[in-house]
Amino acid sequence: MSSPRLILASASPRRRELLAQLGVAFEVVIAQVTEHEEPTTDPRVMVAHNAALKSEWVGVRHPDAFVLGADTTVFLDGHALNKPRDLAEARAMLRRLAGRTHTVFTGLALRRQCIGLRRDEGVASEVTFKPLDESAIDAYLDRVHVLDKAGAYAIQEHGDRLIAGWQGSFTNIVGLPLEATKQILTQAGLLG
Repeated sequence: MSSPRLILASASPRRRELLAQLGVAFEVVIAQVTEHEEPTTDPRVMVAHNAALKSEWVGVRHPDAFVLGADTTVFLDGHALNKPRDLAEARAMLRRLAGRTHTVFTGLALRRQCIGLRRDEGVASEVTFKPLDESAIDAYLDRVHVLDKAGAYAIQEHGDRLIAGWQGSFTNIVGLPLEATKQILTQAGLLG
């Protein structure tokens, strides 16, 4: 009897790379859902909702598989900074983050429809940006494609140009908190 499949319900190449570090076999199925991205929604609620939405959409189509969904956002001044629509919005986000500390929230949702398994986890990390002038913002935007990244930045791509420090899970800031992911996959029997 073969072991149950693990599916990552995410289009993010960063999540694929991170999950591969745990040494568990998985495949990717991208959930065809519309994520809730209202900037004034409590970010913990938003990322939990979106992670569950993705894992449940894929889980209904693959009921025997374990399905992992994840969603990440950046939170500052009572607003979520999701993926920017264009470079102008990305620039505005980086200006807002400059010289300040914000929180990165990720929601994880593991589902296995055939047995009714539902495991959810939320992780928060803090990131402090350096003060940035327009030339520093332009230099960063010239080097990094930011339109697919919450908050318009990637800590792992030239992050030293922007970031003064961080607390919590580094991999959470990248987009998939490996410590929490390993824990829920271990509890589900997918990791030894």
